[in-house]
Amino acid sequence: MSREEQRQAMRLVREGLIEELDQLYRRAFDRIGEQDLGEGAIARLTQLLLRSREAAITPLQQEIEAPLITSAPGWPTDPDAP
Repeated sequence: MSREEQRQAMRLVREGLIEELDQLYRRAFDRIGEQDLGEGAIARLTQLLLRSREAAITPLQQEIEAPLITSAPGWPTDPDAP
């Protein structure tokens, strides 16, 4: 597998994980909404889930959105560049 194919495969894995996590959190939010816990308890639990979701998904998204560095700082990526 070429380096580019590996990068693409990793991207697909990360995107799949994000989608699975998103579905998991949606189901959890739905379950919370179905409970008769009172507004304060629901608000606290929802806030905890939102923080958990952010902590789980953000690193995966950052890796997908991170610029690809293919050369050392100060060196051109194009060998023909001045």
